[in-house]
Amino acid sequence: MDPENSQLSKKRSFRETYVDALYKWLGDRVFTTVVVGLGITIILITLGMALVLYLEGSDALGEFGLFGFIQGTTWDPAVQLLFGAWPFMFGTLVTSVLALAISFFPAIAVAIFSAEYAAGWLAEIIDNLIKLIAAIPSVVIGIWGIFILAPWLRDTIYEPIYFWTETNYPDMLHILGNPMGYGMATATIVLSLMILPYTTALAKDAIKAVPKDQREASWALGSTRWEVIRMAVIPYARGGIMAGAILSLGRAIGETMAVAMLIGNKNTLPFSVFGAGATMPSVIVNEFREAVESLHLSSLMAIGFVLFLIALIVNLTAAYIQRRLSIDGGQVI
Repeated sequence: MDPENSQLSKKRSFRETYVDALYKWLGDRVFTTVVVGLGITIILITLGMALVLYLEGSDALGEFGLFGFIQGTTWDPAVQLLFGAWPFMFGTLVTSVLALAISFFPAIAVAIFSAEYAAGWLAEIIDNLIKLIAAIPSVVIGIWGIFILAPWLRDTIYEPIYFWTETNYPDMLHILGNPMGYGMATATIVLSLMILPYTTALAKDAIKAVPKDQREASWALGSTRWEVIRMAVIPYARGGIMAGAILSLGRAIGETMAVAMLIGNKNTLPFSVFGAGATMPSVIVNEFREAVESLHLSSLMAIGFVLFLIALIVNLTAAYIQRRLSIDGGQVI
């Protein structure tokens, strides 16, 4: 063998034996360390946020107790210094759940149309519009709600319903409340519009993830397009669809600016449909800079801690539903 070729062969052998092995070993270790480190960092950040909220809200939680604070219906930072979170928890849960109920089926319909019926160019346009709506800042939607949506709802829907009820069922006016245009109903409608893109995008991802042979098996049995969707696609994708809906609910629970601009911000339990109310994020953003009493500030932080717990429960519920409704080999696990 040529001496030069022999030296080159030895160098290649040395590189293949030691350098490449060392490079692969280091690459695996570095990648594993970075991934594990980032995962642990996320956990520590989350725990740190919860700990800070709890410590900052500990004065209020110690004063009223956790359940006393949650069940309290009086929020009076000016005179009595009594702080109960239930009016804001009630407003948060009612507006969020109703917003999801309003937007769920339209979102699923749009997702099915975009994934199963629409041509490629039309599906792309729909996807881009969904992303555009999702990217609109909350404060912009709030301004649109103040100047466009709320006056339109008041003049077109709320006042006709109010006057019709006043004529026919005057005893039920207290259920409707004053049709100002700003209140629980308007905030719920705005929230439903805000979470619609999220529910749609997540539902479409779940539908697109259904294996192709799942559809082909149904086609082979002579099913129509709707029967394929109803019996093969939706059952397979329902775990992802429901998990996406729950995550959208979490998005609605945490929404702040648009709700604060449209819900009316009344610190009592909302007893009417059109009347003003408040949510947990809205009371925090409205009163945080004006809180001068330490107990008032601590109560706002305690609301943030309770909101964190609710968001945690919602996300854990989404994960549980996705796992329970996932299909493996045709069996629900």
